[in-house]
Amino acid sequence: MTPILLVALSALLMWASFPPLGLAPLAFLAPVPFFLAIRSVEQPVWAATLGFGWGAAYFGLLLNWLMVIGFVAWFPLAILMGAFSSMFAVWVWTFRLWSPWRWFYITVGGWVVLEFVRGHFPFGGFPWGDIGYPTASLPGAIGSVQWIGPSGWTVLTIAVAAGVTLVIENHRVWKFAADAVAVVMLVMIAGALLGPAPSAQVWRTAIVQGGSPCPQTRCQNESKRIFERHLDQTRSIPAGTVDFVVWPESSVGTPYEPDDNDDVRNAIIEQARRLNAHILVSGTRTVGDDQFVNFNALYSPDGVKIGEYQKRHPVPFGEYVPLRDLLGFVPQLERVPRDMISGTQPVVFPTEQGIVGSVISFEGAFARSMRSIAKEGAQVMVVATNESSFGISSASDQFIGLVQVNAAGIGLDTALAAITGRSTFISAGGQTGPRTDLLEETVLYGSVRFIDSAPTLWVRFGDWVSVLAVAIAILGLAVPGVRSSDSIMARPRSN
Repeated sequence: MTPILLVALSALLMWASFPPLGLAPLAFLAPVPFFLAIRSVEQPVWAATLGFGWGAAYFGLLLNWLMVIGFVAWFPLAILMGAFSSMFAVWVWTFRLWSPWRWFYITVGGWVVLEFVRGHFPFGGFPWGDIGYPTASLPGAIGSVQWIGPSGWTVLTIAVAAGVTLVIENHRVWKFAADAVAVVMLVMIAGALLGPAPSAQVWRTAIVQGGSPCPQTRCQNESKRIFERHLDQTRSIPAGTVDFVVWPESSVGTPYEPDDNDDVRNAIIEQARRLNAHILVSGTRTVGDDQFVNFNALYSPDGVKIGEYQKRHPVPFGEYVPLRDLLGFVPQLERVPRDMISGTQPVVFPTEQGIVGSVISFEGAFARSMRSIAKEGAQVMVVATNESSFGISSASDQFIGLVQVNAAGIGLDTALAAITGRSTFISAGGQTGPRTDLLEETVLYGSVRFIDSAPTLWVRFGDWVSVLAVAIAILGLAVPGVRSSDSIMARPRSN
């Protein structure tokens, strides 16, 4: 098979590992054709070209739902992801003739660095497509995320793929693949047997998915109509049946948000008192002519505002426009007339039953954002999101997959509330419960349990497995000795 076909096959398998297909086991093998293609070419320019094509094709397929917003949103991101992949491909190619063990560890560590850079730069990064997420969601694996985090599963997944690559080229180096698979199996068994199980206070919870009168667009009196939809759904909840009510992102907004509108605030307080329940509302508040904040606010059963969390990680080109003056010629950016003011710190809400933590939309996809809230002492988590821009697409299912793994990493029960996407409950062990349909207007009932044990190993120590993988890769580069004399062991011999 030619290198181009191998790269295309790899990109297709990578895409198939994520929703909408969600064939997670494919992730262990998806990078193999890519590695084989890069190791087979003779010139670095070919490695760079193939790497770019692989990244652009993979992310172009994975993020096809961005086309709902427009080509201008989808195309630059696919190109950027292709550029990152191109640099990584040159890295893989550069060390292809080194000894098998060096190439193996350098490749695993290099992939970790690739995902780290992609997840932080530019504009705060983009974690979609990280290879550890589909494998970490597998039964058994999900229970182990509490120890090694999502990035730990990236290390294990690429270790398997790199090992299989070497075995395909020369069966005498079978130990690389065998050892990696053995570690994966042991970690999955441990995760299945020792998954987290919160056992403290239980809150009967209602997620209100009130919907939008005009998803994917704007309409007259939109904020008022969205608020009224969520208020009407909340009024349908029988008194005495819930302890906690969650409204999704953008369910309130200027001029219909509780800090600036007495009628809105009084309506929320009235429902909190009627239900004798805490209510978390999520919305936006205009600041001046060209800025706004995106917040979560928690109200007690007595109607007292316990506190407010302000979103810290805005969506570039969605909640603010980087380089706005420079990019003023792009007409689509007029859809973002205001820039979000970022929150400066993680905030949690203390209650008599336990400590509630929350993040907003895009932040739920970032493991570090949810971990920072858990480090502040959160015992249960809420992710409030909107997703009304993406209509009928795989965006919501992909987002749930990211939040599912991140929730398992922090070991906290999580309520994920969407305004038009899919809402669901996720247990501390990463299992998802019933979920709503896209664009459905309903109340989803479930429960969340406050954790009563120490923070997970990953919350305390972070991405220690990734750090270890990078350290070993550096040793593979730095340790003196012959680096290419046994490279024939990793490549087919010809007679």
